[in-house]
Amino acid sequence: MMDYLQTALLALIQGAAELLPVSSSAHVILAEKLMGRDPSAPREIFLLVMLHTGTMAAVLVYFWPRWRRRLLPAAAPPGEPGASAPGGESPWRFLLLVAAATAATAVVGLGLQFLIERVVLERMLGRPKAAVEDLFRELWLIGAALFAAGLVILAAGLVEKRARSPVLSWPAAVVIGLVQGLCLPFRGFSRSGATISAGLFCGASRGLAEDFSFALAVVLTPAVIGRSVLRLLDDERVRADPAQLLGAVGPGLVGMVLSAVAGFLALFLLSAALEKGRWTFFGWYCLAASLVVFGAAKAGF
Repeated sequence: MMDYLQTALLALIQGAAELLPVSSSAHVILAEKLMGRDPSAPREIFLLVMLHTGTMAAVLVYFWPRWRRRLLPAAAPPGEPGASAPGGESPWRFLLLVAAATAATAVVGLGLQFLIERVVLERMLGRPKAAVEDLFRELWLIGAALFAAGLVILAAGLVEKRARSPVLSWPAAVVIGLVQGLCLPFRGFSRSGATISAGLFCGASRGLAEDFSFALAVVLTPAVIGRSVLRLLDDERVRADPAQLLGAVGPGLVGMVLSAVAGFLALFLLSAALEKGRWTFFGWYCLAASLVVFGAAKAGF
C-alpha cells in the first residue's frame, strides 16, 4: 500500500511538473530522494517510463484540437489558438517546421550526449559505461539547472507581451530545436520552459509558442522512452532478475492514469497563465524551487 501511495504522489508530481515549465526531473528526483528511493534503480526508471506515457497521453488529448486547426487552418476561427496567419499557409508547413526543429534537437542532443558520456565521464572522470543521467541526478547540478531555467523564463517574460506573430519562421524553428537539444542532458532545465521562452524570444505569439513546444515534445518522447528502455535492457541488475520489474506494473498503471489527469489539468493552467501574460510566475517559481533543491543537497539527500 505504501508503494502505491508513493507512486501516486510521484505520478501527480510528474504529471503537473512535466507539462508546466518547472522541470519534472527536479521535482520527481527530489521527491524520490526524500522518500528514500533510488532514482537510478531499474524499478524507478520503469515507473518513470510509465508516468511519461501518461503525461504524453494528456498532451495528445489536450493539443490535438489545436494542432488540427493548424494543419487545417480553415477550421480555426480567427483569433483562436491555431488560427492561420493572414493569407493562409500550407497545411504541411507546421509539420515541416517541427521536423526541422527536431533535426536540430537531434544534432545538439546527441553531440552533448557524446561529449558528456565519452569525454567528461569516461575520459576525464574515469567512469566507463556511464550514462549522462547518472551525472545529472546530483541535486547540486539539478538546482543550478533549475535556477538557470528560471532566469531564462523571466527574461522571456520581458518580451512576451510584444511577441505576437502568428507565423513561425524557419530560423526560429531551428533555434527552438537547438534550445531543446541543449535542455536534454540537464535535469532541472525545463524543456517546455526553455522552448516556449525561445519561441517568445523569436517573436512567436503565446499560443503558437505553446503549440510548437508540445508538438516537439510529442515527437521527442518516444526517443526518451526508448533510451530508458534500452538502459533497462542493458542493466545487469535487470538481466540477473527480470522479474523485479513485475512488481512495478500495478503501481505503474495507477501512476500512468494519475499522471495523465494531473498533466491535463496542468495544461489548462499553463495556457491560462500564458494567455493572461503571467509567464514570469513560472520563472520566479523555478528560482524559489532551486533554493529548496540546494537546501536538500546541503542536507545530504
